[in-house]
Amino acid sequence: MINVFKKIWRFSDSEQHNIRKSIILGFINAVFHSLQFLAIFVILLALVAGEKNTVTAVMALGIILLSIGGEIVTRYYSQLQRTHAGYFMVANKRIQLGDKLKSVPMGFFNEYSLGNITAVATSILSDVENTAPIVLVTTLGGFINAVVFALMITIFDWRIGLIVILGMLIFLWVTSLMEKKSRDDAPKRQEAQMSLVGAVLETLQGMSVVKAFNLDDKKNKRVDQAVEESCNKNTALEKAMIPYIALQQIVLNLFSVIIILASIYFYLNGSMELVYCLMMVIASFIIFEQLKAAGSSTAVLRLTEMSINRANEMDAVPVMDEKGNAIVPDNCAIRFDDVSFAYKKRRILEGISFSIPERTMTAIVGPSGSGKTTLCNLIARFWDVSAGSVAIGGRDVRDYSLDSLLANVSMVFQNVYLFADTIENNIKFGKPEATHENVVLAAKKACCDDFISALPNGYDTVIGEGGATLSGGEKQRISIARAILKNAPIIIFDEATANVDPENENLLQAAIEALTKDKTIIMIAHRLKTVRNADQILVLNEGKIVQQGRHDALIKEKGIYADFVLGRKEAIGWKLNIKTSN
Repeated sequence: MINVFKKIWRFSDSEQHNIRKSIILGFINAVFHSLQFLAIFVILLALVAGEKNTVTAVMALGIILLSIGGEIVTRYYSQLQRTHAGYFMVANKRIQLGDKLKSVPMGFFNEYSLGNITAVATSILSDVENTAPIVLVTTLGGFINAVVFALMITIFDWRIGLIVILGMLIFLWVTSLMEKKSRDDAPKRQEAQMSLVGAVLETLQGMSVVKAFNLDDKKNKRVDQAVEESCNKNTALEKAMIPYIALQQIVLNLFSVIIILASIYFYLNGSMELVYCLMMVIASFIIFEQLKAAGSSTAVLRLTEMSINRANEMDAVPVMDEKGNAIVPDNCAIRFDDVSFAYKKRRILEGISFSIPERTMTAIVGPSGSGKTTLCNLIARFWDVSAGSVAIGGRDVRDYSLDSLLANVSMVFQNVYLFADTIENNIKFGKPEATHENVVLAAKKACCDDFISALPNGYDTVIGEGGATLSGGEKQRISIARAILKNAPIIIFDEATANVDPENENLLQAAIEALTKDKTIIMIAHRLKTVRNADQILVLNEGKIVQQGRHDALIKEKGIYADFVLGRKEAIGWKLNIKTSN
């Protein structure tokens, strides 16, 4: 139990002072609660002595009112501090998690599924928020209250005090047994919870595929199974705790009876006065009151510990920005020097060397799986090279902090992601401080001002998550407007025009021209008109550069590039002939 308390304390971090205040207030609350015992003692002394006067009644009433008032105030502020600590310790962890995810290698997202990350950020941290401060404060408060009462009783009669202490020790022993049982079942419950989140997310993200292939029943079965498994594990954990919680209550109730019997016995043999016997009998009903409440809280101790452990797993993930400096490069020329990259044991790139002069366009072509996207990701440092170096402005990208590196790079992806926010905020994503006028100017350059202005709320129109309410061409132009507004000197296009319909192609091409003016451009492209105008072309195959040069030179060579151009020309001239019969 002590180890769990230590973990909660470390996890609370900057909120430790609020938990400390809550515990101190809990102690003061216990003192006020014990004053009721003193009020009862005053009344009993008067009754046993046969004194019936107003002074005694007023004194007892004053003590009780002080006790009740003090309890209400201290309980209120204790709960306030505890709630504040629970909310903010988890909020801070979520912010820390978000910052961490921005600086981890992209391979982390392959190894750690979206469902796991989402489960940690939502249900697991919610478990911590809802249980950690309560468990710590309530359990400690219950023990503090019992200890205060035990000390008071010991002052009146040390024998009854020993009985109280013995009851508390046996209660602790039962609690330790419950912890051991929970250690086995809590991880199973968490695994089921994470599987449930993963199954739901996968189904929602792939809903179009589910509907298109009529897989509703099949996918629903998986979600149903995940729900049932989560329900079973939660129920199993609750059932496993019930006998121990019941045993805790039995122990405390049994010792309450023992206190009554012992007090009566001591009175009958003459070793305890009547007033003290009555006091002990009354005390037996209230001494373990808060300890009983604490017993229910201890049932979730192991679950709280497991939740904290799972949340802290993210701390062990290596980040890529540990030694970077804020650097402003003298120029934006790019250099790959004998670069190799492997994901685990799979070699993606090998021996890549080339230079991209500042303010030139480099096109990258090659078959699927040749390493084109990986090469571009190394420039933005989504990954770190396995060997060799990538440099911008003569400085290794690993010398830059991620913020200063990415300030020089804008990426326009084939699959555009827009956030469930206004169009203006989506465009401002790369430059939050931009004014509305800046946003409109960027949108006009990206040829998307017309369709944005035609929307009911214009730039304040809220779009669906992922930009689901916009067409592919519209999303692509908004992403280009975002890049125009950011105004980074290096632009990377990852097949940005591959899936654009012909109606939007001219508008998109105009947007790209506005974006790329006086920039260093790296473009993964399949369109011949884009490639042939590049200052240099890199042809990749199986992770190596097999051809390099301009279009006019490469087209004369036998190889992948000539085949690529021929294939594109045949595709452009391809027609569908449909014969009809009468």
